[in-house]
Amino acid sequence: MPHTTSQTVAARIEALYGQPLAALEAHAEATARDSMLAALLGSHADLTFAERNIDFQLERLRQLTDPDREIGRFDAGHILDCARRIADSVTVRDAHTKSVTAVLASLRRLPAPDTKVPTAAPSAALAPAAPAARTR
Repeated sequence: MPHTTSQTVAARIEALYGQPLAALEAHAEATARDSMLAALLGSHADLTFAERNIDFQLERLRQLTDPDREIGRFDAGHILDCARRIADSVTVRDAHTKSVTAVLASLRRLPAPDTKVPTAAPSAALAPAAPAARTR
């Protein structure tokens, strides 16, 4: 089953930073862990893990509830455990999706500086104001 949510988040992170996810992960490993990039990649990893766990638990639940299989007393506990794990993973996936989507929506990629346009001198509006003339 494709992990569409984590793939969408990965594509948005790649678009924001302008590099493939593998290169960003390598960069984050080589630099400080307390950066926005590290936080985004950590949330993406947690999101991916939750999606994989949902898939795994769903497959296990399908095996346990196969129509050709008799459900015994011990199987009922395994079925309930799979259902609980699916619910937990869906909650984790939804929480990470909500938070990382909100963060990504607040971030913008800055355009590259144009080297052909000379830097303008500070305007007169930024210069200190001349002292006001006294009226008396």
